[in-house]
Amino acid sequence: MSTDPTARVRELLDQYDTPHASAAELLCDRHPADGVAFTIVEADLSSVDLTYGHLREQSARFAAALADLGVEPGDNVATLMGKSADLVVALLGIWRRGAVHVPLFTAFASPAIAFRLTASGAKVVISDANQLEKLAPGEDIPADAAWQVVVAGGAAGDELDFDALVAAQDAEDPKGAAQAVGGNAPMVQLFTSGTTGTPKGVPVPVRALASFHAYQEFGLDVRDDDVFWNAADPGWAYGLYYALLGPLAAGTRSILLHAGFSAPLTWQIIEKFGVTNFAAAPTVYRSLRADKAPVPEGISLRRASSAGEPLTPDVVAWSKNSLGVEVRDHYGQTEHGMFIVNAWADGLREDVRPGSMGRPLPGWSAAVLEDNSDDIAPARTQGRVAIDTHNSPLMWFTGYVDAPEKTKQRFSEDGRWYITGDAGMTDEDGFFFFSSRDDDVIIMAGYRIGPFDVESVLVMHEHVIEAAVVGMPDELRGEVLEAFVVLREGVDGDDELEKELQTLVKKKFAAHAYPRTVHFVPNLPKTPSGKVQRYILRKG
Repeated sequence: MSTDPTARVRELLDQYDTPHASAAELLCDRHPADGVAFTIVEADLSSVDLTYGHLREQSARFAAALADLGVEPGDNVATLMGKSADLVVALLGIWRRGAVHVPLFTAFASPAIAFRLTASGAKVVISDANQLEKLAPGEDIPADAAWQVVVAGGAAGDELDFDALVAAQDAEDPKGAAQAVGGNAPMVQLFTSGTTGTPKGVPVPVRALASFHAYQEFGLDVRDDDVFWNAADPGWAYGLYYALLGPLAAGTRSILLHAGFSAPLTWQIIEKFGVTNFAAAPTVYRSLRADKAPVPEGISLRRASSAGEPLTPDVVAWSKNSLGVEVRDHYGQTEHGMFIVNAWADGLREDVRPGSMGRPLPGWSAAVLEDNSDDIAPARTQGRVAIDTHNSPLMWFTGYVDAPEKTKQRFSEDGRWYITGDAGMTDEDGFFFFSSRDDDVIIMAGYRIGPFDVESVLVMHEHVIEAAVVGMPDELRGEVLEAFVVLREGVDGDDELEKELQTLVKKKFAAHAYPRTVHFVPNLPKTPSGKVQRYILRKG
């Protein structure tokens, strides 16, 4: 393995961007059978190690089962699952079959799930038993749904049982053999947050693994002897890319917590399992700081990283004093993963500049463009953060699924620049600083929430005419949602109606994305063209 970053990028591309690339081979089969891929930790701190040999056998069985269900290479298969051994087996089985994984966040309500299943054309959805009710026929889920449902954790009715499907197959059945699909073939289809319209499908090709692997080495500095834990949920990009795909690609051991987040449990896991390399959203670090219990004396963190929203200086200062290591901010998006970071790796590590998200990683080139042209903006001048696609060999995004106009909006006319939709600036030394999100996406506790998704649910209420959702600063979560609602004539807004609207969002979109406050207003500020001026609402 080369120690020169440029040469290392080329080595990784040579591994993952080939005509005969097989995701299952790259993520599982090429690693030592007795090597530990994941340690699955339960809420009571009991744990089980998943070896690559075990994952190969079990995922081969599941791939054969998918073949029997009619899943062919290139078909979409969704998962509505928490972080578990079953999830890892399911994903590797999907990729072994040459199929495409569609992740569904477990906090989503039925409408958000139904949209993604329908838009992706999923043939099969694998659901944890405790998520199954969201797939029940009703207002959002059709009785004659095109997808088959497989239940992990115990089927209660006529559904297909995950364990039974796996047990019934032969691990050496040719149907379970790893399919070679090539570096350009999609292996994942994620959906964006839908800030100005319906969420867009992002196809993630096999060759994107080169970028994910590079971030593990350059950005996070995950080493063979590290105990690595990325606490992000795999229903979203950062968790899927860097809690699952990155570690599997690199062949390094990683922790998956099969339980909900709590600060005390996080401390216990870091201490008991000797976590040395930790990554999480800023809200996790803020929650740890807010926890009244003292920091355990036995922790031994070597690296700590943050992604998903801007990292505030107070968290950095706390981490230095309490964790013995500073948390470093990293920046990226669903469409390409992480590409500007305060890197941890030797040779790339530099002193963190307050408020900076760092510099482009090896394999990436970025700039801040002027607002009204594709010229690079001078230092200290705010503009549009963009990726130079002509000089970014790790760039893998080429367009949204069946959305040519949306794709066109993301690229400059000559195709050189990918426009992130975020505003920022650089200093004289090339460090990047985040300013705002041009598309009004709200980032709460590391989750990207599109205002359109929430607004679309609020206006379903019979008393609501219009609604606008914005993010407001919050010390713990970074941002929280607040809604501004225009009611029908003769209807008065009160606490009861506020609760109704909050509950509606929880049921129709996602439990985490409800507005913490609902303001009842006579009208919404708009431009002459009718666009809501959210920046005015944020001013209060």
